[in-house]
Amino acid sequence: MSDVSGSELRALMARVPSVEKVMASAEFAALLNEFGRTQVLTALREALDQWRVSAQSGSASVSALDAAQLQASVEATLRRRNQSRLRSVFNLTGTVLHTNLGRALLPDEAVQAVVKALTQPANLEFDLGTGKRGDRDDLIDELICELTGAEAATVVNNNAAAVLLTLSALAARKDVIVSRGELVEIGGAFRIPDIMSRAGAKLREVGTTNRTHLKDYAEAIGPQTALLMKVHTSNYAIHGFTKEVGVGAIAPLAHSHGLPVAVDLGSGTLVDLSQWGLPHEATVRETVEAGADLVTFSGDKLLGGPQAGLIVGRRNLIARIKKHPLKRALRVGKLTLAALEPVLQLYRAPEKLVERLTTLRLLTRPADEIRLAAERVQPFLQRAIGERYAVATEPMFSQIGSGALPVDVLPSYGLVIRTADGKRGGRQLIALEKLLREMARPVIGRIADDALRLDLRCLEAADEAQLVEQLKGTHA
Repeated sequence: MSDVSGSELRALMARVPSVEKVMASAEFAALLNEFGRTQVLTALREALDQWRVSAQSGSASVSALDAAQLQASVEATLRRRNQSRLRSVFNLTGTVLHTNLGRALLPDEAVQAVVKALTQPANLEFDLGTGKRGDRDDLIDELICELTGAEAATVVNNNAAAVLLTLSALAARKDVIVSRGELVEIGGAFRIPDIMSRAGAKLREVGTTNRTHLKDYAEAIGPQTALLMKVHTSNYAIHGFTKEVGVGAIAPLAHSHGLPVAVDLGSGTLVDLSQWGLPHEATVRETVEAGADLVTFSGDKLLGGPQAGLIVGRRNLIARIKKHPLKRALRVGKLTLAALEPVLQLYRAPEKLVERLTTLRLLTRPADEIRLAAERVQPFLQRAIGERYAVATEPMFSQIGSGALPVDVLPSYGLVIRTADGKRGGRQLIALEKLLREMARPVIGRIADDALRLDLRCLEAADEAQLVEQLKGTHA
């Protein structure tokens, strides 16, 4: 539309109500009460400025200046701006411990403990027995030692920090011997050699990518050696003509030279997962009993707790680590400790763990149970996305995720969406994936083999009900 004439524009501008008059209207009372004057005033001025710009091009509607219309416009702006950037989603990717979606979900005991820590003062660094300042590690180190068999423990903000702190405290300007086959890169291009470099340690590679022998470690030990290190290859596996040296063989060699052995377990589990039909993963206790002097592992992977890095091992080594200046920079806050303690306490009753620990419950969920959920959700999803697509219930495979047991999969079921005409989906599937991702609670799946796949392993009863209600309000 062409620009309006000067006289027409002046007439339109004269229709713009005063800001104070609009703010004082009954329509804006609720907004002022909810969002406060500052936000409402800013949004209102922006709305009126946008209307003036539209008026100059002749595309403005006078009705948009009504108090009710302005209220609707301002409210939409305010709700959009105040919506949290961190939002709940439906994880239908098939990856239980999805790094990009927050990894482990906390059990109710941990959630309630965090709420209490958020709303009430707590003895974070206060010794209730002596009435003097305490050490925050004291809140959980005895419990960690009980579960792992280690002499001492400390906690930092993630496992990468645990490795960094360990190397900084024990191996600065000295050599650390690691097998070439264990020089891993994890998500975000984060590499073990880089961590060593930042810690001031010197990497001494031994062996080859696929085969490392005990003699390789022995021949590398010298006067500048600080420790021998093993790194769990958590996000890949090498098969075929391979050989690695276990902790049980490395530890005697290291100890005969007065050197410690550090093991980065990565995902780190506290129980034998094979008792629930999952693949066996070396536990922290098994690693300590095999001779490791220090073990680092994550709190938010197989352990099923909050993001944290745990370091367990010999008391004298943990003491050196805790005295390092980086420890204060990497320490955890009260919320992490509040969540971690009840999760660890669940491991005292391993026979009830599969019921109480969310991560383990999701990993062991029977495929038939997931199939029934898929069959219940299927008609609602089909109705919501329309006849251009065909939704089928099909078997699929989930994965544990976050570098834990990378080659092992879990039988599962889900919903598979293809184009109704049987042709390649291409842009249609991408558009549908975007549509689901933009829902009030985003639905996150994955496109593979020319279909959009929604694995329902992580969709438990409460989430299933919410998803169905959301789909009922969606129309293609």
